[in-house]
Amino acid sequence: MAEAALALYTKLKPDGGDDFSQETFEGTVGNAEDAFVACSRVIESLQTLPFFGGGKTVWLKSANFLGSDRTSEAERAKQGTEALISCLEEGLPDDVHFLISSTAMHKGRRFYKFLNKVANIEVFDKPDVGRDGWQRDMIPVVRNKAAELGLTFSGQSLELFITLVGVDSRQISSELDKLDVYLDERREVAEQDVRMLVPLSHAGVVFEIGNALQQKNAGRAFELIDQQLARKETAIGILRASIIPTVRNLFMSAAVTDGRSIPNGNYNQYASALNALPANERAWLPQKKDGSGVSVYPLFLASQNAKAFGVRRLGVAMKACLDADKCLVSSGLDQRTVLHRLIATICSA
Repeated sequence: MAEAALALYTKLKPDGGDDFSQETFEGTVGNAEDAFVACSRVIESLQTLPFFGGGKTVWLKSANFLGSDRTSEAERAKQGTEALISCLEEGLPDDVHFLISSTAMHKGRRFYKFLNKVANIEVFDKPDVGRDGWQRDMIPVVRNKAAELGLTFSGQSLELFITLVGVDSRQISSELDKLDVYLDERREVAEQDVRMLVPLSHAGVVFEIGNALQQKNAGRAFELIDQQLARKETAIGILRASIIPTVRNLFMSAAVTDGRSIPNGNYNQYASALNALPANERAWLPQKKDGSGVSVYPLFLASQNAKAFGVRRLGVAMKACLDADKCLVSSGLDQRTVLHRLIATICSA
């Protein structure tokens, strides 16, 4: 969003303009009074044309008081936005452009409804991490940011980086900067570089536990689970968020390819092969949240390791997960012991 806003501002600025023909106002405020002041300054700028004539561009940058948080809902902030609406309702000269970039905007508020009628709005929503294939959507974003630093990724390091960092653009930039400094003259990011430098977010831990299971790396899985338990994560939460989905995807991937020739070296080929199966043979596979078909990406990732387990052994692992779930819910057994036994069973499958 920030990059797109800057590009548009640069495009709209008058050619050869001076400081009076292009003004930027910081919209990231700490309280409602600051929000009111920011709106007042913008209004003053919009109503003050350049002394020597010509066009003008005004940018309210990264406004954080147009959403639904406490500051945005405060009366003083609302007074500021109402005053800005009144200014805009009077109309702007054809050669005056007003640009707003905002980290959040409540679509139910009058300010958004007004802009939706009179302005061009572009929405830059973050990819939904609960949606199938969100990691693929982030690949060009991260790759382009890395290219600005002269960095490239080798092997599976890009996919690992995205899974650990997620979709936050600031976090992505911060972690790429760390890699840039660490690598020095070396410009290719390896998987071990990512594992060493990029911290595990909660989503990253979930992924790493699942990855350890797929690799049958019981030691790594034990280590991660113990870390999470020490941080007061619940055993049942770890089981249901990471272990069960991993085993289920491995089982489904192994079962759907059992006796069939389904290529798994390329995502598009794998997805096409699954979607080409008869409807009754796809119905039991995990479906996308929007009901548009099979949730392919998790199965594709699991397919890389599913054959090392086999359908029968993964069936045993599925049963072990069910038993562990019941045990954690209804018995007083030590939670760490229950999870460690389960991991040992899965990795020996």
